[in-house]
Amino acid sequence: MIDKLIEPVSQILDKFIADKDLKLKLQHELNQELHKANMAQIEVNKVEAQHRTVFVAGWRPFTGWICASALAYHFIIEPILIFALATQNIQLTLPTFDMGSLLTVLMGMLGLGGLRTYEKTKGITK
Repeated sequence: MIDKLIEPVSQILDKFIADKDLKLKLQHELNQELHKANMAQIEVNKVEAQHRTVFVAGWRPFTGWICASALAYHFIIEPILIFALATQNIQLTLPTFDMGSLLTVLMGMLGLGGLRTYEKTKGITK
């Protein structure tokens, strides 16, 4: 993900800076600054997670449970309910929701978990 952020900047450096050593130095400094920003966000996340109030510490699990519940409803509960109602000749319009928006949030949450797994497999974390 960081590579996608750095790539446009690297292209700009390629256009305006001819010295390869200077270019590599600037790219390294950019990587360090991005790493510092990521570490600062991790520290904020740790503080939030340790907070005693559920309104601060519980927003991530809450969001995860909402996404998981909506996903379970959409792919498991709703089809079974429709089938059960159809066997009883009951016509009922069930509520629908925007799965695209839900999946955007869910994939973002799962993607962050995937990056953490990548870090662990590469031995980057303690």
